[in-house]
Amino acid sequence: MGAGHAHNLYRAGDSPLHRLPPHCKLVAVVLFVFAVVATPRERFWAFGVYALLLAAVAAVGRVPVGYVLRRVVVEVPFVAFALALPFLATGPKTEFLGLTVSHSGLLGAWNILAKGTLGVVASILLAATTPLRDLLLGMERLRMPQLLVQIMQFMLRYMDVISGEMGRMRVARESRGFVARDVRQLPVVAKSAGALFIRSYERGERVHLAMLSRGYEGTMPRIVEAQASGRQWAAASALPLAAVLACAAAWLAGG
Repeated sequence: MGAGHAHNLYRAGDSPLHRLPPHCKLVAVVLFVFAVVATPRERFWAFGVYALLLAAVAAVGRVPVGYVLRRVVVEVPFVAFALALPFLATGPKTEFLGLTVSHSGLLGAWNILAKGTLGVVASILLAATTPLRDLLLGMERLRMPQLLVQIMQFMLRYMDVISGEMGRMRVARESRGFVARDVRQLPVVAKSAGALFIRSYERGERVHLAMLSRGYEGTMPRIVEAQASGRQWAAASALPLAAVLACAAAWLAGG
C-alpha cells in the first residue's frame, strides 16, 4: 500500500496522541465505548464526565472542536430516529418543552443520542490521529483474523483505483452525449455498474495470480512492526480507566 492512500478523517500532526501505537489507541477506544454503553442512562452526570474526557483527549491530540463537529453529522440518521422515539414509544406520558411525550421514549432518545455521540466522537478522534494504514497494522497486532485485515488492506489500496475507473467510464458516457436526467437512463447506468464489477473482478484475479507468483501463501509480510512500551500502554489506558471508574461510580450511585 502506498503512503498516498490517506483517509479524509486523518489530520496530520505530531502530538502525543499521534505518536501512540495504533493498537494501544484501538484498545483504549473500545474499552471507553464499552464503559459508555454500560452506564445507566439515568446517570446524566456520568455522560458529562465522558464528554470532558473526550475534550481532554482532543486537546492532547490538537484536534479542533470545529473539526470534530463537522464530522459528527455522520450520526444524523440515528438522531432522526432518536427524536421520533419520544412520540412513538408507549407507556407513561410526561411534559417536555411543552409537548406530551413518552417518558420511556424520552429516556431512550437520550440514551441513543448521548452514547451514540460519545462513541462517534471517540471514533473521530481515533481516525483523526491515526492513519488508516496504521489502524490496520494495529488490528493485525491485536490478532484480528488475517483474512479480514487483508480484505480491508486491499479495499484501501484499490478504492482509489476503482473510483478512477468509474470516473473514466462516466467521462466516456458523457463524451458520447449521455446525461442521466431521469429513471429512463437507469438501464445504461446499470450496465455501467455491471461492467465496472466485471473489470474489478478481473483485476482482482490478475492481482491474486501476481501475488501467488511472488510466493503468497495466505499471509502478508509485515513491513513495519507496531511495538508499544509500557509507558505508551499506560498513557493509552488513562482514557478507558477514567471511563471505567465513572461507570462504576454511576452504578454504585444507583445502588
